[in-house]
Amino acid sequence: MSSPDYMKYWRVIRYWVKAMYDLTETELDVLFFLKTEPYFNKDKFKEFDKVLSWDKNRFSKLLRDGWIVVWRKREANKKKALYKLSHKGVHLVNTIYKKLEGQEISVNNNRIFNANTKYTDTMYRQAIVKMNEELRAKRQQQRPSQE
Repeated sequence: MSSPDYMKYWRVIRYWVKAMYDLTETELDVLFFLKTEPYFNKDKFKEFDKVLSWDKNRFSKLLRDGWIVVWRKREANKKKALYKLSHKGVHLVNTIYKKLEGQEISVNNNRIFNANTKYTDTMYRQAIVKMNEELRAKRQQQRPSQE
């Protein structure tokens, strides 16, 4: 996708991520922030967390659900524990970037495409189908003609 289109489907992609991975928008924001931090301690986490809505359990939830992992445990000599974004977290952020760059959202194994979904899911399902069709059409236009 060309750069002016980069964020065109951000809302659809964000909804898909939240539905598929049971994340909140705020947790997603945290994952984007942590992607640029090779290692971090709780102080670094709290630095960014201060600008977000208050949730005292956010760090614990991300750790429990495997989005972040312990890289170094706290040591007796008072070295702080260090954490890093897990492989799962890195993979998710990279997947989101790929979707923003024009990769289609699969309709297979997609919770939004289940038969028993909410009205909102139905609307986003339609948006995903339309987005995928538009991306395919755009790729077709960009292919050199074979004459």
